[in-house]
Amino acid sequence: METPFKATLLKMNAPIVDLVKKIKKLGKEDPRRIMHSFKVALAITLVSMVYYLRPLYKGMGDAGIWAILTVVVVFEYTAGATLCKGMNRGLATLLAGALGLGAEYFARLFGPKAESIVLGCLVFLLVAAATFSRFIPHIKKRYDYGVLIFILTFSLVAVSGYRVENIMELAHQRLSTIILGGATCIIISICVCPVWAGEDLHILIVSNMEKLASFLEGFGGEIFQLPLEEETADGSNEPDKSFLGAYKSVLNSKAMEESLANFAWWEPGHGKFRFSHPWKQYLKIGVLMRQCAYHIESLNGYLDSRFQASSEFRKSVQGPCTTMSSEAGKALKELALSIKTFSYPSNSAMINIQTCQKAVDEVNSTLQASMVGEWVILEIIPIITVISILNDIIKCVETIFEAIEELSEQAHFKKSEPEKPQILHGGAVAPLGDKEHDSGFVTIIIHKIVPQSVEIEAPRG
Repeated sequence: METPFKATLLKMNAPIVDLVKKIKKLGKEDPRRIMHSFKVALAITLVSMVYYLRPLYKGMGDAGIWAILTVVVVFEYTAGATLCKGMNRGLATLLAGALGLGAEYFARLFGPKAESIVLGCLVFLLVAAATFSRFIPHIKKRYDYGVLIFILTFSLVAVSGYRVENIMELAHQRLSTIILGGATCIIISICVCPVWAGEDLHILIVSNMEKLASFLEGFGGEIFQLPLEEETADGSNEPDKSFLGAYKSVLNSKAMEESLANFAWWEPGHGKFRFSHPWKQYLKIGVLMRQCAYHIESLNGYLDSRFQASSEFRKSVQGPCTTMSSEAGKALKELALSIKTFSYPSNSAMINIQTCQKAVDEVNSTLQASMVGEWVILEIIPIITVISILNDIIKCVETIFEAIEELSEQAHFKKSEPEKPQILHGGAVAPLGDKEHDSGFVTIIIHKIVPQSVEIEAPRG
C-alpha cells in the first residue's frame, strides 16, 4: 500500500523523467546540438577573461560587458548564421559609431543652445531612414539585424555624447569589446566542429526529393490494390505505409530552405562547396519540388477509398499508371543521388523519364481506343483524374531534371566519364581470291591479347 508521501514523490518524479527523456531524444536526433552548447559556453568563458584578467580589465574597463553581450546575441547554431550576425553587428557598430561622433561634432558647431535641437533632428532623420530601409527586400533579407544594431548604437552614441566628455574613449572601448566578442564567436563557430548551413540545405533538398520519390514508387501499388479482406482484427499484418505521408514535410519547407540559403551565402568555401556556390539554384529546385508535392497531395486524396470502377477498365490502365508513378519516383531518386554525390544527372534518370512518357502515350491510346460509353462515367472520372495528375507530376519531374542540370553546370559537379571501347582482339580476313582457299570456306584468324591464335572456318559468301 502506497503512503501519501510515496505517492507525492512519484508525482514529482514523473515530470523529471519526462524532461530527461525529451533531452535525451533531442541529443540523439542531432548530436551537434550538444556540441553547440559547449561552443557557446567556451566563447563566453573566453571573453569573460576581460574581467578576470587585470591587464585586460585595465585596458577595457567596464565596457568588457559588451563582449559577453555580443557572444550571447551573435553566436548561432550554424556558422553562416554566426557570420551573418557577427558581420552585421561589427559593421553596423562601426558605421553607427562614426556617424554618431560626426553628428555630435556637427551639432556643436551651432553653439550650446542649438546643439541639442540639431542633434535631435539628426537622430530623427537617420533613425527614420534606417527604419524605412528595413522594408527593402534585399536589406530585410540579409542586413535586417545590422540595421537594428545601427539604430541602437547611433542613438546611444549620439545621446550619451551630449553628456559624456570622453566620448571617443567610450566609443573605442565599446567597439573593441564588440569586435572581440564577434571575432571569438566566428573563430569558434568555424574552427570547432562547424555546422554549415549550406551543407544542411544540401541535405534537406536531397531528403525532400527522396520523400517525393518514395511516395511515387509506392503509389501505383496502393491505388490499384483491392481491399484487403484477410487482415487480422488487430491489424498486425498491415505493412508500414509511413512513406505515403512523408511528403507533407516538403510542403512546409520553404521558410527553412530560404533561411539556410541566406546563411549559406555568408559562409566561406568548405569541402565540396565553393565560395560562390549557386545557393539560389537550390531554392529554385525547392520551389519545383513543392509544386510536385502539391500534385502529390491531390493524389493522396484518392488513397482513402479504392477505385470502384469496372475491373476491365481498371485493368486496362493499371499497368501504364503504375509505370508512370514508379518510373517518376525512380527518376527523382536518381536525381537526388546525383545531388548527393555532386555529380551530373545520370542517363538512367532520363531513361526513367522517357519510360514515363511512353506510359503516358500508352494510356492516351487506351483511352482513345476505348468506347467511353461502355463505362459508367461517374466511376471512371477518379481514374482519369489520377492519370491527369500523374501527367502533371511527370512534367514537374522533367523541370526538376533541367534545374538539376543547371545546378550541375553552375556548381561544377563531376561528370561521369564515358566508357572507352576496349579492343579485345585483332583479326585478319583472308581475301576470297586466295588460291589456298579453294574449298567453300574462308579462314578468319583471330589474334587474342594472350599470345595464341585461333583459326575459325566459316562458309564463304
